[in-house]
Amino acid sequence: MPELTEEERSQRSKDLNELIELMRPAVQSDGGDLALVAFDVDAGTVEVQLQGACSSCAISSATLQGGVERILRSRLDWVTEISGGVDESADPFESAAMGQGGYVPKW
Repeated sequence: MPELTEEERSQRSKDLNELIELMRPAVQSDGGDLALVAFDVDAGTVEVQLQGACSSCAISSATLQGGVERILRSRLDWVTEISGGVDESADPFESAAMGQGGYVPKW
């Protein structure tokens, strides 16, 4: 595989950040958020994290796989692997109060 130029790396980074920013309002509308944790444009790896109300949402894993992963792979042809999870550090009562989506308590 040929090495990327600095311009190509920069463009991939810009495209990824723009796409994350495009997706964030949909997640934020339910009291959550989407954070870009890490990425490697050469290897094609991206790590994201759902935050806020997502920690108490029953469908957060579906949001990651069916939404975020699908969109990243379909719009950025260089993305080969997406990993991530949900920020579990949020207080469950606080998290539940943030969201309007598919909230199901964990306890």
